[in-house]
Amino acid sequence: MQILCTNDDGYLARGIEVLASAARTLGSVTIVAPDREQSASSNSLTLHHPLRVRRSSDGALVVDGTPTDCVILAINELMDGRPDICVSGINHGSNMGEDVLYSGTVAGAMEATVIGIPAIAVSYAGDEFEELGAWEDIVASVLRGILEQGDFPADTLFNVNLPPIDPAQVEGVRITSLGKRRYSDSLTKAVDPNGREYYWIGGGEVSWSGAEDSDFTAIREGYISVTPLHLDLTNYKLLEEIREWRLTL
Repeated sequence: MQILCTNDDGYLARGIEVLASAARTLGSVTIVAPDREQSASSNSLTLHHPLRVRRSSDGALVVDGTPTDCVILAINELMDGRPDICVSGINHGSNMGEDVLYSGTVAGAMEATVIGIPAIAVSYAGDEFEELGAWEDIVASVLRGILEQGDFPADTLFNVNLPPIDPAQVEGVRITSLGKRRYSDSLTKAVDPNGREYYWIGGGEVSWSGAEDSDFTAIREGYISVTPLHLDLTNYKLLEEIREWRLTL
C-alpha cells in the first residue's frame, strides 16, 4: 500500500512523525508536508508565486506552500504512482465542529478526497505534543480498522480526534457528528510601538455544544472521535422548500 502523509504544522512537527510511523505498519509512506506552520490555512492554494520542493535530511519532501498544495504536488508529480490513501496530521490541537472548515489538516485530506484518494485526518485535542509517541499504536489500530472496512464511501473523508488523556485510559472509539463551537473575545485590538492600530485574531474563550453523538461529547468523555465528512454541502432537506420560493429575475 502506498500512503501519502501530510499535515499543516510543518514537516518538523512531532505529530507527522508519529503519524508516519503508525502508517508504516500498513505500507510504504511518502511524506510531503509544508516547510512551516500552516494552521488555519483551510483549502487555500498558492497561485501567485511558484512552489519549490526540497528533500529533508530524513527523506521528507518539503513544500513552501499549503497542505492543499502539498497533496496536489504529491499526487500529480512527486510520488511514483498514485497513493492508495492519504493520511493528514497528527494535528497539534483538535479539529472538531466548525474547526474542520478552517483546518489545514482536514483540508489536506479533503483535497485528496476531491482527487479521488481515500483520506483520513487525525488531530490531538491535548497540548502535550511531545508525548504524541504514546499514541502511535492506537493511531495505527484506528487507521487499520477504517481501511479494513473496504471501499471508502464516495466523496467522504474520515476526521479522527484523539482525547487529551493518557492513551491507556481511552474508553474506545465512537462514530460521531460535528458539534458546534463558539469563540468569545477572540479579537484583540491594540496599538504597536509606532502608534498604529492592529488586530489579532485568535485566543479568547471557547465553548462547545452538540448532540450526544457529537465529536465534542466523545472527546470530553474520553473516547476517540471518528466523524465521516462529506464533500457535498447541499442542504437536501431544504431543496423542495426553496424551490417553492419561485425566484425570478
